[in-house]
Amino acid sequence: MKLTFGWPRTLASRLSLIFLISLVLAHGLSFGLQFYERYQSAMTLMLGNLEQDLTTTVAVLERLPANEREAWLPRFEHANYRYILGTGQPGTAMDMSHSPVSVRSMQATLGREYTLRFQDVPDIRPHYQAHLTLSDGSPLTIDVRPSIMPLSPWLPLLLIVQLVLLFTCTWLAVRTAIRPLTRLSEAVDNLDPNGEGTRLDESGPTEVAFAAVAFNTMQQRIATYVKERMQLLAAISHDLQTPITRMKLRAEFMDEGVEKDKLWSDLSEMQHLVQEGVAYARSMDTSTEAVRRVDLDSFLDSLTFDYQDMNKQVQLCGKTGGVIDTRPHALRRVLVNLTDNALKFAGAAEIKVQTLGDQGLSIQVLDRGPGIAEAELLEVLKPFYRVESSRNRDTGGTGLGLAISQQLASALGGTLSLSNRDGGGLCAELRLPKKVG
Repeated sequence: MKLTFGWPRTLASRLSLIFLISLVLAHGLSFGLQFYERYQSAMTLMLGNLEQDLTTTVAVLERLPANEREAWLPRFEHANYRYILGTGQPGTAMDMSHSPVSVRSMQATLGREYTLRFQDVPDIRPHYQAHLTLSDGSPLTIDVRPSIMPLSPWLPLLLIVQLVLLFTCTWLAVRTAIRPLTRLSEAVDNLDPNGEGTRLDESGPTEVAFAAVAFNTMQQRIATYVKERMQLLAAISHDLQTPITRMKLRAEFMDEGVEKDKLWSDLSEMQHLVQEGVAYARSMDTSTEAVRRVDLDSFLDSLTFDYQDMNKQVQLCGKTGGVIDTRPHALRRVLVNLTDNALKFAGAAEIKVQTLGDQGLSIQVLDRGPGIAEAELLEVLKPFYRVESSRNRDTGGTGLGLAISQQLASALGGTLSLSNRDGGGLCAELRLPKKVG
């Protein structure tokens, strides 16, 4: 099995990885060089002390009477080596090509006056002995147990503290650098064409402040642009109603016949399209409606009873047992549009409501109609898009009903989605947060 390590996808993880690797390598290199320099200094000092001690000790033993040397040996004993009067322990001849540094120091110190023999002694740790003969013929053994220079107990703790400091500083640096981008991405996700989106804080570093000002300006320009277009659409649609009404009035005075019926039908379609255009333009601006606290169960019961009073097959399923903050007229318009579509294409509709915990609540309008092709589920939410290919308004509509519902759902802080049901039919789901502003 071959393991592959991919490059992190998020900017924060990439920056953290780069900073940590570079800082840890630089710190490790600095720490290693410092430790090596300390090791070399300590080794030089230790070998200097060893050479001085060997010279002094051997000189003292040379001048002491043979019967007094044994009593002096404990005074010359050290942690890593000691002196033995005798041949010492049996061992094997040392390979001088791989001898320790201390062996070379002994040879440099005593080798000019004495013949030295080195033997490795079997032991659980490095152990060797140096043999020489004093001037009176007495054998002397230097028993050496080399050990690694002890590490200062505070050095590992210092290394851990430094690494923790590196991780903390890296996290703070990456967080400081990424936070403005995170706020900007969140603001883009919540961008409202009506200008009601979140404005970015324009304080902070110069680059961040410039980006925030640019985004806020762009958001305001988009809102102004959309508002002007919607006002234009609303004005044209509104003004068209007057000449259409006059033409319908004049058509009333025409003689009965096929031409009159066709003209009346065309004028009715035009009037319906104009009314839908006005409704769509108004749906772009729901800020004029105040937010109210609504008992959702009672609200849906009232909507269902209104349809049932008109002998429409509409059923309500589920309860929430709570209230929400919403704009009731906008919410009613969304549900009426979705229910009317279900009744038009299926003859019956079921409204199903359920809570989603922290994710808010879901209101589904279900039917058993022909459904919509998967490729068109998103397209039908666009203005003036109709699944029905004919130009008949009774079957195809104006193509604004779902677009209005989508726009109102966004204004309520929710989302509208369409999906085909198993067994046939369509599910139009409106998801709302617990509190809609």
